[in-house]
Amino acid sequence: MVTNQARTGAFMALGSMLCVQTGLAIAVTLIDRIGVEGAAWLRLAWAGILLLLIVRPKRSAFTRTSFTMCVVLGVVTAAITLLFMAALDRIPLGTASALEFLGPLGVAVAHGRGRQRFVWPGLAAVGVVLLTQPWAGVIDPVGVMFALAAAVCWATYILLTQRVGDQVAGINGLAVSMPVAGLVATITVGPAVFGRMTPEILLIGIGLAILLPVVPFALELLALRRLTAAAFGTLMALEPAFAMIIGLVVLHQVPWIGGVVGICFVVAAGIGAARSGARAEPPVPAEVNA
Repeated sequence: MVTNQARTGAFMALGSMLCVQTGLAIAVTLIDRIGVEGAAWLRLAWAGILLLLIVRPKRSAFTRTSFTMCVVLGVVTAAITLLFMAALDRIPLGTASALEFLGPLGVAVAHGRGRQRFVWPGLAAVGVVLLTQPWAGVIDPVGVMFALAAAVCWATYILLTQRVGDQVAGINGLAVSMPVAGLVATITVGPAVFGRMTPEILLIGIGLAILLPVVPFALELLALRRLTAAAFGTLMALEPAFAMIIGLVVLHQVPWIGGVVGICFVVAAGIGAARSGARAEPPVPAEVNA
């Protein structure tokens, strides 16, 4: 039986994935003009600025430990984006997506219980392979290493986000982690992309940052307060399905029959994860005395 807590968490995760795929569709239109690293920097930099201005995190919301975790989460968040973009520059999207999914899949298996630790993640893994067709295209070993590094960072991101959500009230944690991510991206690729920016692209970047990553990361943080890390990791398998559906509706890209079967697999895995993925005692973070 699906509890209200699990249902709410699942809907938040689904909303996050929808925002991510919509944001990626917009980002693709900018890659020819500013490059993959430029699109990554634009998202992270604006997201950090917006969250800092909107939330205005207070010192009383953090302990020294929780603040440090937020900083580390920001570094990991930047690493996921930059590494995945670097992978896309060398290997096909389907291959990169399948390799990156090893991160949340590993979390689902490591933190699951009983048979379900293998059943739902396994079903999701088969579905993702059918959706992404990693066997298509030429494999670049450096691109594979970038994608695998992104997978490790994604797994770390899930676990850190849950801990930050447990210890920091509201979305104060994101108001620290996202500016850190923007700063890391600026130091890493900023000098190479500043010259490509125009006033028009910078304005587009505001909307892009809201869709990806401000809203989805906030939804993921709230979802991980309600779902186990294992259930959340399995639900992430639905993201390639969202990508295929948006590709069909927006870009008129007709999926092959294996992709349709893959969608059915990941949807079944997502439902199974949501039904058994509620946390026993969802934490209620409280403000820390200054």
